[in-house]
Amino acid sequence: MHIDVLHGPNLNLLGEREPKTYGRTTLAEIDARLQALGRELGATVTSFQSNHEGALIDRLHQQRRTADAFILNPAGYTHTSVALRDAVLATGKPFIEVHLTNTDAREAFRRTSLFADVALGRVTGLGPIGYELALRALVDRQTSGPRS
Repeated sequence: MHIDVLHGPNLNLLGEREPKTYGRTTLAEIDARLQALGRELGATVTSFQSNHEGALIDRLHQQRRTADAFILNPAGYTHTSVALRDAVLATGKPFIEVHLTNTDAREAFRRTSLFADVALGRVTGLGPIGYELALRALVDRQTSGPRS
C-alpha cells in the first residue's frame, strides 16, 4: 500500500511558527514518524509540502496512479481552494483530512472546510499524532475493508 501525504502552506515552518498553537514538532519529524509507522504497518509513505496551490495539485495528479490513498493537510487552503478539492476528487482515491489544531475552536473562517464532505474522515486538534491516526485508519481500511 502506498500513502502519499500532502502538507499545505506554512507547514514547512512547523516547530518555529506559533509554537503555542502548532507545537514544536517539525514537519521533518512528522514525516519521519509516518515513514517509520508505514514500515511497521507494511505501507510505503511519501510526503510532499508546498506553499503553492498549483504544486499541490500537480502532486495529486502525479500520484493518482501510484498512491492508494492520501493524507491531506490543506492548511489555509482548507477554507478557500475549490481547485485543490477538485484535484483530490479527480484522483478517485480515499483521503483523510488532517489538521494539527482544532479548527472548530479557532476563528470562525477556519470552521469551514471545502474537503470535509468528501473526505473519508477528518482528524483535527490532536497535534502531530493526528497524521499517525490517519495513516493507521487508511491501512486498516485497505486491509479490513470499509466499516459502517
